[in-house]
Amino acid sequence: MRRKRIEDNDSPDRWVVSYADFITLLFALFTTLYAISVVDTQKLGKFVNSLNAALGTETSIQSGPVIPELGKPSQISERIESELRGVVGSFSRDLNVRRDERGVIVSLGDNSLFASGSVEIKKSSLKVLAELSLILKGISNKVLIEGHTDNLPVRSSRYRSNWEISTLRAVSVLRLFIEKFGLPPERFIVAGYGQYKPLRENTTPEGRAKNRRVDIVILTDHEAKML
Repeated sequence: MRRKRIEDNDSPDRWVVSYADFITLLFALFTTLYAISVVDTQKLGKFVNSLNAALGTETSIQSGPVIPELGKPSQISERIESELRGVVGSFSRDLNVRRDERGVIVSLGDNSLFASGSVEIKKSSLKVLAELSLILKGISNKVLIEGHTDNLPVRSSRYRSNWEISTLRAVSVLRLFIEKFGLPPERFIVAGYGQYKPLRENTTPEGRAKNRRVDIVILTDHEAKML
């Protein structure tokens, strides 16, 4: 009789207690996961600013912070600039590498690339351009090829202006990269500036020689979007 009385006192609703415990554990789990996922935006901002300074990029933190990926081939790095300097330095003093707000620039003097008054690339320049093409194949950046001249009037009857010569020389470099070295044409932009973007004063032979050039500009992602 005593055993039967104890069994009668058991509640049929005890499963409700177990279910409530289960819900409580789930709530605690998801609360913990949310706390782990919350980003300290102040610390993230400091990290992004440091990363921007190192890579020469601009990344802002808004509602969804975006951080450039390290090692991404589209980022111009010191390693790429160093490789370009190594290639250029081994060929001629008429070639140099510099950097500005647009990216890394390989400047090729016209004496290295072209005969006087010509837009045809010298065969002696093919090796350095082949080396440059190998570096360009290893990255995904857009490339701007710029032709430049000095301010002396055109002497050839084949061309009407320095604008025309500077543009055709840039196109000659473009065609070599695409047709001979197999680089994708959609990555390139061509411009001819004539005498209107000089590096030096055009008052001396040395200054004019510096201004006669083709610049290969490896653009940052930000600059490429602006074009």
